[in-house]
Amino acid sequence: MSDAERLAAQLAGYVETWWQAIGDLTALLDALPEEAWAMPTDLAGWDVKAVASHAAHLESLLAGGPEETADIGDPPHVTGPMGQYTEIGVVARRDRSPASIIEEIRTTTAARHKTLLDDPPTDPAAPAPGIFGLIGWTQKTLLRNRPLDVWMHEQDVRRAVGRPGGMDSPAAQHTADYLSEAFGFVVGKKVAPPAGTTAVLAVEGSPVVAVEVDESGRGQRLANVPARPTARLAMDRETFIVLAGGRRAAAPGAVTIEGDPDLGAAIVAQLGTTP
Repeated sequence: MSDAERLAAQLAGYVETWWQAIGDLTALLDALPEEAWAMPTDLAGWDVKAVASHAAHLESLLAGGPEETADIGDPPHVTGPMGQYTEIGVVARRDRSPASIIEEIRTTTAARHKTLLDDPPTDPAAPAPGIFGLIGWTQKTLLRNRPLDVWMHEQDVRRAVGRPGGMDSPAAQHTADYLSEAFGFVVGKKVAPPAGTTAVLAVEGSPVVAVEVDESGRGQRLANVPARPTARLAMDRETFIVLAGGRRAAAPGAVTIEGDPDLGAAIVAQLGTTP
């Protein structure tokens, strides 16, 4: 396989994982009674309906829908430009029925999926379409992030309504592996321990990640996992997801720390890498 074919296959894999995640999300939303849509999620200020509305908003834009406008007011949970932008989709759908929001997700994603199959993206470095390209995203960044975003929101809904599941799907694997890649940044830049510090992240079902802080303060990935790192963190996938996603604290005892307990605790506190 040539490099071009390999890159195209990688992008196609992201598309397939996103499509499966969309199916899982809509199936979950279909199964909810209407009263469940008012349940609060781990995302400040957002209930289940807001999460679904956000998904519908972004997928509509990606399918070629028009930019939306809405007066979002000054909600306390909106703290920056990205939050202001995503709140528009929530406010614009506030008076919509759950069924219409689900139908919007299904319709827009079906159209985009057909487009992506009929004319598959082949250049990962090409600018992403629309607003995503304007903020500097490439096709690879966009296509890689969509399964993560959709699956994380599926999990937001599941936790809100008490329906656990979906931890062994392709999107779950994709998301956990993807977020694990930020471990070096977490250790080196967010925690910033001395040069020579080593740390290991062992998330159930994902490759073990080992990093060492270099003289410039970067957490460099190690090819081999050290037998006695300065700190080693082990946890299951769900624990890692809620921490890395900045959703909530881990349940008591859910993270096993070996080595330096203070460093381990500091890493756990800084694992969040999604806005």
